[in-house]
Amino acid sequence: MPSSGPSAELTLGRDDPRNQALHDMNFEPGWAKRKPGLYPSPTENYQPCSWSWQSGKAALDEAGTYVDHAHAERRNLVLANPLVGNTYGTLRTLVIAYQMILPGETARSHRHTPNAGRFILQSEDAYTIVDGQKLEMRNNDVLLTPNWSWHGHISESDQPSYWLDFLDVPLVQLLEPMFFEPNRQTTEEIIEVPGESKFIFRWDDIQRSLDAATSDPEGVHGTRVRLESESMPTMGLFMERLETGAKTRRYRTTANHAFIGVEGNGEIIVGDKTFTWQRGDVVAVPAWRPFEHRSEGGGTLFVVNDQPVMEAFGWLRTEF
Repeated sequence: MPSSGPSAELTLGRDDPRNQALHDMNFEPGWAKRKPGLYPSPTENYQPCSWSWQSGKAALDEAGTYVDHAHAERRNLVLANPLVGNTYGTLRTLVIAYQMILPGETARSHRHTPNAGRFILQSEDAYTIVDGQKLEMRNNDVLLTPNWSWHGHISESDQPSYWLDFLDVPLVQLLEPMFFEPNRQTTEEIIEVPGESKFIFRWDDIQRSLDAATSDPEGVHGTRVRLESESMPTMGLFMERLETGAKTRRYRTTANHAFIGVEGNGEIIVGDKTFTWQRGDVVAVPAWRPFEHRSEGGGTLFVVNDQPVMEAFGWLRTEF
């Protein structure tokens, strides 16, 4: 007589035909899940990796000979993580891209629900219009284009302009509130040319803040300042200065990080891998990977992470 209580049948394998019958009805038997729903610590799927600005610039210069804004909304190079099957995200919640605009060129205005910003690598006589504000793009400035803000780019220079875009597109794709709208005109109307704006952090101001900042008592960062912006709720933005001979404390965090070289050079050791960086290079450090900084000659890094998301949901955790 069959037993009505717990038995060895509860340990049936995932390939058992009875479990397959449940799969066919769009049920997932909890005793034979095809993939675990819970695990003891974050999975290691996105890979720590780096990208060279020298290579990115050369590729953009070549692309400038055959890609124009009649064929592409933006001329950019996405830094796609080498995770198997991934073609877009730099990290789980963030995407970074190199972008270029040619002399006299206009990248038409558009808006979208992802929050975005740009770190200016090389620009003279080029500007961004954000919600009617004309903002000149100068080297090392950080510009913001928050959720649903109109933004377009115009060059009045005789040289190409280059920058790094950072966006929370992968996060928006995951949660699905994605909307995009091109401007009916090429660019939006310029309403004002502000001396100061909530959409921009000028490099001169950032340097003064770094000069006045104190060192990190935990030793996990160099001297750093946060670029505070209420309009960018999903991304933490920091500028971090490493002194000559800097060696930070090794730690890991549930926040994903992208580090962009601003000045000088250094190394980021992630697990057992060492990534060198100089101006314009990008190093991606996925969540929960132990890392530390080294810099013999000193340098400055621009840091983009998803720490505000982790903080908002109570998921931020660090371990030394």
